[in-house]
Amino acid sequence: MLHPTFFEQDVRLLGHRWSPRVHELKRFLARSGVRFRWFDLDIEGDAEVRRIVAEARSTSQAFPIVILPDGVVLSDPDVQTLAERLGLPTEPTSALYDLVVIGGGPAGLAASISGGSEGLRTVVVEQDVPGGQASYSALIENYPGFPSGLDGSDLARRTVEQAERFGVEIVVTRRATSLRCNELERRVTLDDGTELAAHTVLLAIGVSFRWLDAPGCAALVGAGVYYGAATVEASACSGQEVYVLGGGNSAGQAALFLARFARQVHIMTLGGGLEESMSRYLVERIEQTPNVAVHPHTTVIDAGGTGHVEWILLRDTRANETRRVPADALFVFIGAAPRSDWLDGTIDRDDEGFLLCGLDYLPGGPEDWPLERRPYPLETRVPGVFVAGDVRKGSVKRLTVAAGEGTMAIDLVHRYLEGTFGRPAGTDRESTSASMTAAASASGGPT
Repeated sequence: MLHPTFFEQDVRLLGHRWSPRVHELKRFLARSGVRFRWFDLDIEGDAEVRRIVAEARSTSQAFPIVILPDGVVLSDPDVQTLAERLGLPTEPTSALYDLVVIGGGPAGLAASISGGSEGLRTVVVEQDVPGGQASYSALIENYPGFPSGLDGSDLARRTVEQAERFGVEIVVTRRATSLRCNELERRVTLDDGTELAAHTVLLAIGVSFRWLDAPGCAALVGAGVYYGAATVEASACSGQEVYVLGGGNSAGQAALFLARFARQVHIMTLGGGLEESMSRYLVERIEQTPNVAVHPHTTVIDAGGTGHVEWILLRDTRANETRRVPADALFVFIGAAPRSDWLDGTIDRDDEGFLLCGLDYLPGGPEDWPLERRPYPLETRVPGVFVAGDVRKGSVKRLTVAAGEGTMAIDLVHRYLEGTFGRPAGTDRESTSASMTAAASASGGPT
């Protein structure tokens, strides 16, 4: 199960607000659905807080400190260590699967539900926690079946539970580092050296937040500069001056959520207005929120402060004028880019790193395509390796589309398995595994 092994008490996190590690741990706990209490060491607390801090200091002098419900104290743990101590699944239970899904966003989770429900032995490998970028959304209002909306982390939790109900294995905090293929076998190597052999692979790695190219910002990530973390940091922005860079739906949702806490929220967009890139219902809501201001034709070109963000430098792109303003936090939503370098040389990519599939090739397929049939619509240049979701070249960057592509990919997985092994999916695994082993031995192992 993905869920931590205990819930009787909250996890307690002690650390300074402007610590990037504190931000990383808060973000991980929140997105994992772990109940926790954060104690800001920069704020004078009540007697209980002082007692907890004193007890923690008697055990460790290195902050941040995480106190688990069973009393175990972790001193400055990384996310991997924390996940393991919480009982989250960080290791696969098998070395052979029908389907390895790389990426636990909407496309990957939707695919795993379809695959698991139809008899495929399926594992999802997620380098962070499941949910993808959608899990950062404070409120998703245009997803079918939820007329009142729901927050992204809740949607991720529901989807994970549904996948697990169908026997899907979900491994968190593990990153895929290489993909090797021979005639019948695909091997995925993880960042700890673990290798997973599979009949098929679905690449649903999604995209990562695009970083702001501005001096001073990189050094302040987690210390006032945040990427997609509005729901995690909003309460810490109470009564403060907050800036949101970006004009898309994610930026609009973040601004509205931050407005519940901050004194003033400023949205900066390169366009002439939010209508150019944001859904109408969000634009109308922003217009009705008194402590949200919109600044068109504006971007951030610098940021600074002593240990945390204290000011940002804005540029009016139309007038080419700059002004420096005080700021307590900057939330960045300027698009996303794939992190697909590890697939270079194995899977075709475009100049931006998006993955190509059957939809992108001429009728004959890619060069050196080994089969008589042409690639299936979501199949890459490697037979049995598919792509779905935002990482696919030309994909529509919408939650429902990603989920739909993930489901569609499973139909293609079935067609591949039946055409390659001559069996319905999910059956006769032992004979297929023997065939794969024999083929690997004959070829000298995976290549």
